Amino acid sequence: MQRLLIVLLAAVDAVVAAAIGLAALLAPLTVIWAVAFGTRADWGALWPATATLWQFGHGVPLAVSLPDALVRSTGLDPSAARFALSVTPLLLLGFTAIFAARSGRRAALAGSWPAGVIGGTVVFAAISALTALTGGLGVLRAPLWAAMLFPPLVFLCGALAGAVATAWGEGDGGIVDRVQDALDRRPDWAPVPGDIVRGAAAAVVGVVGAAGLAVAVAALVRGGQTVALFEALRADGLGVVVIGLAQLAYLPTLVAWAVAWIAGPGFAIGAGTAVSPAGTALGVVPSVPLLGLVPDSTSPWLLIVVLVPIAAGAFAGWLIRSRQVSAGAEASFGARAATAVGIAVLSGGAGALLAALSRGSLGPGRLAVAGPEPGPVALALGLEVLVGAGILLLAPRRRGLFGEEGFDDAEDVLRSERV
Repeated sequence: MQRLLIVLLAAVDAVVAAAIGLAALLAPLTVIWAVAFGTRADWGALWPATATLWQFGHGVPLAVSLPDALVRSTGLDPSAARFALSVTPLLLLGFTAIFAARSGRRAALAGSWPAGVIGGTVVFAAISALTALTGGLGVLRAPLWAAMLFPPLVFLCGALAGAVATAWGEGDGGIVDRVQDALDRRPDWAPVPGDIVRGAAAAVVGVVGAAGLAVAVAALVRGGQTVALFEALRADGLGVVVIGLAQLAYLPTLVAWAVAWIAGPGFAIGAGTAVSPAGTALGVVPSVPLLGLVPDSTSPWLLIVVLVPIAAGAFAGWLIRSRQVSAGAEASFGARAATAVGIAVLSGGAGALLAALSRGSLGPGRLAVAGPEPGPVALALGLEVLVGAGILLLAPRRRGLFGEEGFDDAEDVLRSERV
């Protein structure tokens, strides 16, 4: 396929990704505007609100400045009228990254993934710049540089991941093939990079899946607390819809917090607080219904959940080892050790990325600290996955009865028994 056509298709992908994300915000906001304000609605503020929320959904921090009249009428502390809001609702960010990965994969299959990735990212950056320059509210403001940089960075990372993964498996006639040719000069080490990525993906998917299951269990066990918080807000029908949509956008963020909890370090909801399997210390928690899923206390027996990352690492090790054995090309001990370490490093890096994307500020004062710390999460998750992967990758493999050192067929077995 011609390079220009690949660039044009990637540009269309970028436009579609941005349009779907903006439309997903604009449509419910339009309904909310019409129901809440009726004929008095200020439709000129609808687009700035949509643009600001779109930027926030891509990791752009917001500076909140409440009007002085509102502060006086509600009796708020003036020091709490201005604060940062930077805990990202990861639903929109995840959608953009996944859509970009599909675009990068198509560009790689078409034969020129660098052109596709660059073309799509440039178009998405142009849309982000236009959104940043035309958006902006008096109450919610995003730094211009972050609003122009963060959304295209999300698209670039997703497109690169999809393109390189596809090119590694299918070939690209370019830089990826040259890297594979260089690795092929050392046959024992050639499969190591692919095995590392494959194993880390299996381990991370296992841990994230377990975190999602933990959130689902918490919803069943602590559903009453969530309902009670909803009722305490005394919101009308429109308010319930708005709160529900906001919490849906934050559900992946809560799963990222659950990953940190399963790994061991846990997360915070305010300065001086901690929620982890080893114990929970919470102060006053904001009356957000979704936070009703957070346990008030924990038992030391819950430390058993750290076995989940170990099991995920063991599954990754088993997956890689079984592939090598079935292919009849089991790697050397050194290559398998490097694979185990690589799986642990990538898994820890993925945990750190999830922690970094899901932490920040939830409000003024002590709420300026919320979410997990990337460093401890990366260290704990990496070590736990290393234990599991190392056991399965480095343990000596027992030869089967009909293996290389066993009997060739059943007749030889019977003959040996007669002797």
